[in-house]
Amino acid sequence: MTSARGKAFPVANAALKGSAALWFTVAATGQFIFAAYIALNYGRKALGGNFAGWGETLIHGIIAGDPIGNIAVGLHLLLALIITVGGPLQLIPAVRKRWPKFHRWNGRTYIVTAFVISLGGLYMVWTRGVLGPTVNAVAISINALLIMGCAAMALRFALRREFERHRRWATRLFLVVGGVWFFRVGLMFWVLANGGKPVGIGTELDGPFAIFLAFAQSVAPLAVYELYLRTRDRAGFAGHVGMAAMLIVLALATAVGVVGATLGMWLPRL
Repeated sequence: MTSARGKAFPVANAALKGSAALWFTVAATGQFIFAAYIALNYGRKALGGNFAGWGETLIHGIIAGDPIGNIAVGLHLLLALIITVGGPLQLIPAVRKRWPKFHRWNGRTYIVTAFVISLGGLYMVWTRGVLGPTVNAVAISINALLIMGCAAMALRFALRREFERHRRWATRLFLVVGGVWFFRVGLMFWVLANGGKPVGIGTELDGPFAIFLAFAQSVAPLAVYELYLRTRDRAGFAGHVGMAAMLIVLALATAVGVVGATLGMWLPRL
């Protein structure tokens, strides 16, 4: 949708739309890479019967005597793969227009998966713990609650056929679902920006920056999106150009983080 104010500034509006598309392209590419890592790392070990190998890259992998927790871990990884692939596909306009039936079924799958993976995440966080202080568990729990809230709102407006409001909530859902991915990408961007040094991260994600990022992984993307919507709908020429510049900078930062996470975290574990 193009706002009336956007039509009054066609060049600035085109820059804003283009910069948003650029960031999304970078983010979608990064999420597909993350999905490939999940499939190749955990899926390959599962097919080979090496479930114990999950513990090499998970804080708490398969634990003897905890069947419910182990099922939750396996289900969480499977759903993480589904939701990481399905999210970007759901927001691509060409997919929505050319394959509307796929868009509807993928959306239903995405919303159900978002609820289940959030409930499973809450269960694992408060029964198995997390790396770092308890405040990290609180941050993850907030992310899970935001996912369920955005999923409920996206479904509500889809059922009411208020598709513009549905798309906004679907985008918010995509952003909060990507919290785990944002954390990894943000962490590697920060390390690279500090010359390869883990400044403020801590040995167990207990440093000030790591704790900040644990909350920012959910809040920051939502805040930027709200600023984008307000700029698109209400701002003038300068606002559109300024927001476009911000999104370009964020796209570049995201790209650096994706490259860092791919080369520093994911590829070495395959």
